[in-house]
Amino acid sequence: MASSRDEGVARRSAHGTLCPPAKNPCPLSKGLHGRQMNRLGACSWSLEADTPAVLARSLREVGVQSAQVGLDALTRGTWQAGFLRAAFEDAGLAIASGMMGMLGEDYSTLATIRASGGLRPDASWAANFNAARASASCARELGLDLVSFHAGFLPHAASDPERTKLIARLGAVADVFADEGLRLALETGQETAATLNSVLDELDRDNLGVNFDPANMILYAMGDPVEALRILAPRVLQIHIKDARSTETPGEWGREVPVGSGEVDWPAFFGASAEAGLACDLMIEREAGDQRVQDMRTARALVLDLCLEDLS
Repeated sequence: MASSRDEGVARRSAHGTLCPPAKNPCPLSKGLHGRQMNRLGACSWSLEADTPAVLARSLREVGVQSAQVGLDALTRGTWQAGFLRAAFEDAGLAIASGMMGMLGEDYSTLATIRASGGLRPDASWAANFNAARASASCARELGLDLVSFHAGFLPHAASDPERTKLIARLGAVADVFADEGLRLALETGQETAATLNSVLDELDRDNLGVNFDPANMILYAMGDPVEALRILAPRVLQIHIKDARSTETPGEWGREVPVGSGEVDWPAFFGASAEAGLACDLMIEREAGDQRVQDMRTARALVLDLCLEDLS
């Protein structure tokens, strides 16, 4: 795979480089919580937009002013950063953070994603490391300071060789992002909060934290979201607003549902967030259903009802 610099040169156009510098880049943080803001936004991939203009329009329909943007469309050449920035500026929207996917992931079943997810597969490690470098470069040039991703299932036992391998790979990727002045957030759910916390302890990287997704804790049957938040709160850099119901068949997926109709106890969740003094962005995510804009508007209304005074 070509390096991020090679990709950037290859994709120059009338709209500039792959990810031209933002006019007003976000300030880089000093430590995990250097940027104190509570914005309510939405995840770009939830809206399944085929162009930046359609994405911007859908975000306005949801009623938010910021978004976490999937970087893969930019690093793989599907979208041009110039069009994305122009669409957001015209709509009065901000890019709050980025998300990068890993090559070869198969979410068909819990078994397939366990085998193929994140940095775990040896066959895709080199390609995914190069993709992470491209994502870090793109995020920096967009003026972001935070990117999230799924690391892959992290084993709990310290003696497990897969854990040792994953920690080494996570450290390498975290260092790539640190070199660009970026924070990197690991998405919750594919392991217990205690396991993720212990892995972060072992990694000991100042720029590494958590993107907390309460629904994922339920979808993967990895524990109560509120208790998990209490464990991970000191490391939470961003929260996904998503809901789910537990599986009725062990070993199979739970079911994602509209926010407020699942098993996440939202008053308790935001209570735990307040107790921990969390100050981070909240991004509404919806990955199922055929009325996503409406479902995300419902999520927005619930969040505003519970914590309006804390949001911008």
